[in-house]
Amino acid sequence: MERDFVGYADTPPVVPWPNGARLAVQVSVAYEEGGEYSLLDGSRRETMGEVPSPVPPDRRDLFNESFFEYGSRVGVWRILETCQRHGVPASWWACARALERNPKVARALVAAEHEICGHGYGWEDFHSASREEERDNIRRTVESFVRTVGQRPLGWFTRYACSPSTRELLVEEGGFLYDSLGLNDDLPYYVSVKDRPWLVVPYTFEVNDARFWRGGLVSVGDFEEYMRSAFDCLYAEAQRVPRMMSIGLHCRIAGTPARSRAFVRFLDYARQFPDVWFARRVDIARWWLAHHPPAAVRSGP
Repeated sequence: MERDFVGYADTPPVVPWPNGARLAVQVSVAYEEGGEYSLLDGSRRETMGEVPSPVPPDRRDLFNESFFEYGSRVGVWRILETCQRHGVPASWWACARALERNPKVARALVAAEHEICGHGYGWEDFHSASREEERDNIRRTVESFVRTVGQRPLGWFTRYACSPSTRELLVEEGGFLYDSLGLNDDLPYYVSVKDRPWLVVPYTFEVNDARFWRGGLVSVGDFEEYMRSAFDCLYAEAQRVPRMMSIGLHCRIAGTPARSRAFVRFLDYARQFPDVWFARRVDIARWWLAHHPPAAVRSGP
């Protein structure tokens, strides 16, 4: 995974979205509850939580486990209902083990025609794993998805962080259309992987509710303003060059009662604007491949 400090620079491609839309808004929801680090699953305990924990890392933190369980018991359904009410199709970064442990959620995602993307079998440290360990995880994830949701993932986003081998492995395993292992652009782009063009649909840690847990966001209004500010900037730029806006949510964070209001209010706001396309990542990937194929790329990533 080579570094590129130039990208599209000051000449981004002008690729209008479907029906002449100027801005593509993409909602990504991480469904990880049951896939996080856990002593019960033979790994270390997850230490990131809603509040600082005094529990030693070699012991179970039952409150922290409950924070995660809220996401799968309640938060996921609140986010699903919000998406349905606003007519917003989303892409769900799903840990395969999490879906295995909550088949009702797996069925609901399929029924709502959301995209279910690969997020690993569970939380693993791919940056320190061997190439074959990472390959095995990708295969286990795909096989699990076929069993639980009846389809394989077409997109992939490794929970922090991927390894230098991840993209090569996705290409070698076949069946994937794109990855989102980049936070470095507001438009899809191509990279060269094993001497072939490979599509990247960038993700974001900026417009992401994880800021509530990591610091940086305090109130519901903060997050709503953050999303609206990003939308306003990109919508204005999109009058000249079509743009893509990514939003990252987590069921245990944005799915709580108060924080869910930020997402609702943002959708109420964004839905007022014309020429906005709410799309799944796979829809954006397919559109980009069809309307800006690799052969058309003369410069850029």
